[in-house]
Amino acid sequence: MRLPNIDNAHHAGATLQAILRRNRASRLGGEYAVCSAHPHVIAAAAHQARNDGSFLHVESTSNQVNQFGGYTGQTPEQFASFVHEIAQRAGLSKDKILLGGDHLGPYPWRGEFAAAAMEKAQSLVRSCVLAGYQKIHLDASMACGDDEKGALDEQTVADRAAVLCAAAESAFRELPSNSPPLLYVIGTEVPTPGGELGSEQSIAVTTPAHVDATLKTFHQAFTKYQLDDAWQRVIGLVVQPGVEFGDDNLFEYSRAKAQLLSVSLPATPELVYEAHSTDYQSPSALNEMVEDHFAILKVGPELTFAFREAVFGLVAIEQEMLRSKSVRMSKVREALEAAMVRNPKYWRDYYHGDESEVRISLFYSYSDRCRYYWPDPEVQKEIEVLIENLAPRPAALTLISQYLPFEYEAIRAGILQPHPSEIIRYHIGKVLRKYATACGIAHSEVIDMTQLNRLNS
Repeated sequence: MRLPNIDNAHHAGATLQAILRRNRASRLGGEYAVCSAHPHVIAAAAHQARNDGSFLHVESTSNQVNQFGGYTGQTPEQFASFVHEIAQRAGLSKDKILLGGDHLGPYPWRGEFAAAAMEKAQSLVRSCVLAGYQKIHLDASMACGDDEKGALDEQTVADRAAVLCAAAESAFRELPSNSPPLLYVIGTEVPTPGGELGSEQSIAVTTPAHVDATLKTFHQAFTKYQLDDAWQRVIGLVVQPGVEFGDDNLFEYSRAKAQLLSVSLPATPELVYEAHSTDYQSPSALNEMVEDHFAILKVGPELTFAFREAVFGLVAIEQEMLRSKSVRMSKVREALEAAMVRNPKYWRDYYHGDESEVRISLFYSYSDRCRYYWPDPEVQKEIEVLIENLAPRPAALTLISQYLPFEYEAIRAGILQPHPSEIIRYHIGKVLRKYATACGIAHSEVIDMTQLNRLNS
């Protein structure tokens, strides 16, 4: 169902607020956030936003992008420039971009004493605001080096979040007077950044009592630090709706289990629920989540999972087409595996089993830990070889049908050119279109099934 166009504001944050107000009033419409720093993913999302007449909503985590570079090597200012440059090439203006900071807090420095970790976290928040981030998820839920072992009490979490909010508001006062206001997301029932559950673990849906207690504690903390105005700009509360994924397991959304939470939205502040780790949920599950006021959907690994699917499909096509020719074949899979074996820090604690089981996980896990290794220079070089090999040699439709059947249908329907970069973007777009549909955003580049049936008849 296409919802009326409400994008009549001067910046993406105002549009987001209008979308969330509509969701509270009608249970219709939501927004999805792309949680990735992968250039192909950002490009696909930018094209999707342009085609939808929507805005690009991208978020970076505290360990992914921070003032010291994070694991991407980018500061918030560099990440903002990176996203804006890609968006501009896709035809999106600056006011159609919403940058968010996810899990902004002491997580990257949790091994240090709380005072030092919080000082760095405040510096991170400040850097994000000055770089133009408008949506800030305040997350101080992790214990630091001198905290007692176990989960922090909610009062400590709320107080630390308020300190971070004060740092953000202070930085905002240094921006031009016409800058769009900061929007905040709070909540302590959050998955660890980049983490996921094992097959032996289980999850429980957040209770309405926990929502009430969290909001009360955070409101008191904001009042204590004289942040009453900022409290009115809290637009989201992170809760656990009962969805998650692990190495080879998924926790599907159950509307029945989330019913009590769905009807427990507070009167003030006028917020919705933000759902993390919604990757791999079915289209119907995402539709139901939006209707049940989980109106901000976060997606990341499923997008780089789709990138890997497309690249591996193209590698298979390259092997079939060029192995008997005097062409330097790409070695994407070999370079990716070598990078993961050379530096196992991003997957070692997540993949278990014998050598064969671990090797399958390295490439094909829902966790998609290989997403950390695509920026490796050797891997990048092999992807460039792959694209250079295939770009001037359009693959036979029968080969595309074998290895990339979804793209085969789009090419036959006349809405996709068989260029490798376009195929990759379209395959990532398949995930994005699922989210756009769930959020009530109209989208183009969709296969007309009547036309396809006519072609096949």
